[in-house]
Amino acid sequence: MNPVIDKLKLLAKPKLSFLQIFNMSFGFFGIQFGFALQNGNASRILQTFGADVEHLSLFWLAAPITGMIIQPIIGHYSDRTWNRLGRRRPYFLTGAVLAALALIFMPNSAMLAYLLPPILVGAGMLMIMDASFNVAMEPFRALVADNLPNDQHSVGFSVQTFLIGAGAVIGSWLPYVFSEYLGVSKIAPVGVIPNNVIYSFYVGAAVLLLSLVWTVVTTKEYSPEERARFQESEPEVGEQKGIMSIFTDFSNMPTTMKQLGLVQFFSWFALFSMWVFSTPAIAQHVYNVLPGDTTSSRYADAANWVGILFGIYNGVSAIYALCLPSIARMTSRKIAHAFSLCAGGIGLLSIYFISDPQILIFSMIGIGLAWGSILAMPYAILSSSIPVRKMGVYMGIFNFFITFPQIVNGLFGGMIVKQLFGGQAIFALVMAGVLMLAAAVSVLNVRDNQG
Repeated sequence: MNPVIDKLKLLAKPKLSFLQIFNMSFGFFGIQFGFALQNGNASRILQTFGADVEHLSLFWLAAPITGMIIQPIIGHYSDRTWNRLGRRRPYFLTGAVLAALALIFMPNSAMLAYLLPPILVGAGMLMIMDASFNVAMEPFRALVADNLPNDQHSVGFSVQTFLIGAGAVIGSWLPYVFSEYLGVSKIAPVGVIPNNVIYSFYVGAAVLLLSLVWTVVTTKEYSPEERARFQESEPEVGEQKGIMSIFTDFSNMPTTMKQLGLVQFFSWFALFSMWVFSTPAIAQHVYNVLPGDTTSSRYADAANWVGILFGIYNGVSAIYALCLPSIARMTSRKIAHAFSLCAGGIGLLSIYFISDPQILIFSMIGIGLAWGSILAMPYAILSSSIPVRKMGVYMGIFNFFITFPQIVNGLFGGMIVKQLFGGQAIFALVMAGVLMLAAAVSVLNVRDNQG
């Protein structure tokens, strides 16, 4: 027997079928279902509880701060976990239960606020929700790299992005469906969340839990012994074994990861601005709602339409994600990502010139192309550049380049809107468009170890 051929057989990780890849990532459908409800309604909920527009970004800091802390830790320990549930699946299940509880409690913060103002309880629930999403979300990225051979990574992350988009479409549209088609009230007294939002969060909790249980039940993970057959041993000489090794891994991150960091900074600063300021920006700029008005029917219409628009861009991203592997093969992963980011930048900039809510749909198409690529291409590029045995911790560390720009935006975004833009939130979306174009230029300088 030829030892070289035998060794190649040992190192070849088997390809998975489309159904296996779909089941492996189906839990992300539920995560994004809940995440879309948060993105489309958190600003509305916090404004209802009394938050000013310029303070919204400070409350949204809960998301990136918890992600920055939790994801590297979850990645570190999931790399070292093995029990009867597997390596990554225990974290899926834990995060699902906690996130479902947070989805139930957040819109009911006023009922829970016995000692603290509702705005603080709501912000606390937002932090718990984000922490739980991060516990469930981080291992999903690593699971794709764990189970798939390198030449299926783009397909794996694209299927994941498709499910993310599909979940986000339904989650974003649910408050609108409840109010417009099921007759559930979309307005409520001052300081009270409308029933269409509350019921949507209840449905989101159930979908999140069920979809993650589906992935846990239908997906097999390779045991440590099986993984050892699929890769050559990698030296661990001089490495720390404890939690502090995260800092060593951070300082030794691959060059590709550092280069992607700049792309991620521009991309996620722009996304954070869009999520935080879209509702007040569109309410003021398109619906002519007065600043501070959160109880009128017109404000409710604007907020519900923002949910529809968010669903549209997520739907576009879901469809586009299935096309990305082909686009990347015909060009390259870098060019595919740069093109997508340009489309997103143009989409964000176009909102300033639109006065008809229906025309905003065209803006969402460009944003959807960018979002679909942001959720797939950076991870596909990164997964080819990091050690297999550290896939979890480096996927967690990579989250730093997502959370850091959001923290910067959270600290200064509201101040910029108030002091520089005179309280006109629409200019936050213009700034986001410019930064998305800057991300498109930056990605061309990334070294991709494709193939």
